[in-house]
Amino acid sequence: MSDARAEVETAGRSGMTRDELAQRLADLGALHSPSGVEEAVDAYLVEQLSAAGEPRTDTAGNIVLRIEGREPGPVRAVLAHKDEIGAMVKRVEERGRLRVGKLGGSFPWVWGEGPVDVLGRHATVPGILSFGARHVSKESPHREQQESTGVRWQDAWVETKLDDGALDAAGIRPGTRLVPAAARKAPVRLGADGEYVAAYAIDDKGAVAGLLALAERLRSPRHTTELVFTAREEIGCHGALWYARHTDAEAVVAFEVTPVADEYGVDPGPDPVLVVGDASGPLDDVLGAELDDAATAAGVRMRHASLAGFGSDASKILSSGLVPRAACLAFATENTHGFEIAHLDGIAACARVLETWLS
Repeated sequence: MSDARAEVETAGRSGMTRDELAQRLADLGALHSPSGVEEAVDAYLVEQLSAAGEPRTDTAGNIVLRIEGREPGPVRAVLAHKDEIGAMVKRVEERGRLRVGKLGGSFPWVWGEGPVDVLGRHATVPGILSFGARHVSKESPHREQQESTGVRWQDAWVETKLDDGALDAAGIRPGTRLVPAAARKAPVRLGADGEYVAAYAIDDKGAVAGLLALAERLRSPRHTTELVFTAREEIGCHGALWYARHTDAEAVVAFEVTPVADEYGVDPGPDPVLVVGDASGPLDDVLGAELDDAATAAGVRMRHASLAGFGSDASKILSSGLVPRAACLAFATENTHGFEIAHLDGIAACARVLETWLS
């Protein structure tokens, strides 16, 4: 398919061309949002959503846009989490060296040695995630990384080359978050027509971009709808749990990624995936059938997957008994929690199915 034809087709399905969606992902990716330190992306979301209504931020840090329905009926909600995985300072050592641990499902061998941004309370400081010299013998503990074991967080550290006073002035201390440097987070387009996008943090930014596109298109849903950008999903779905305790929504769908893996029968293509179950057990079959019907009505082919090593806002709040029905709709993503690759049309297709379901 030519670029021009692909752009026209994608625009007709989602309201955004591939280039526009990729640019939004680039804008979102540049805004660091490790779990609990999400203020940069919050400001962007509030600004973008203000064109569609009056977004509010609840006390758990979720951003909620409520759109009144044209008919009475049970309230529906779509959730996309806005936090990304990262790492967290464990202790500050001499000569500006930081010992760190994971935040969410991060692994140092996935990031690799290279620049990180250390998000101090007062200033962001550049650092280098480091694994040690290669030219060493078995006398050095990190020699083992070259021969047998993978790099763990306890084997890695971050070099800042700043003294204690400079780190303290920047507000860097135990608990400070860090993520890959902004320069490493720029998306890369892949495929003959640029139909794929690759970057860190597509899980969460991809679903956030899709939910923003839905907010721009959803003018008159059948029933009152809440579009929710949830906080702290990667470390326990904290925002979604708070939201579920206080909402009147009876049907909740999480907009997510799903891993591309042979064990799940999921390939990297653009068709959306209904996650029928995960590590917490099966999701709601009735709500899943509604999404299947919405996909058919939208002319979208739906795939299905049962995921073992996976969880979402939907399964967390459903298994906690806080909502009566919950489902998970996802776009296929390679290298999940790494340098992820997703089909731009897959994000758009999920948004189209959700718009059809809500309308």
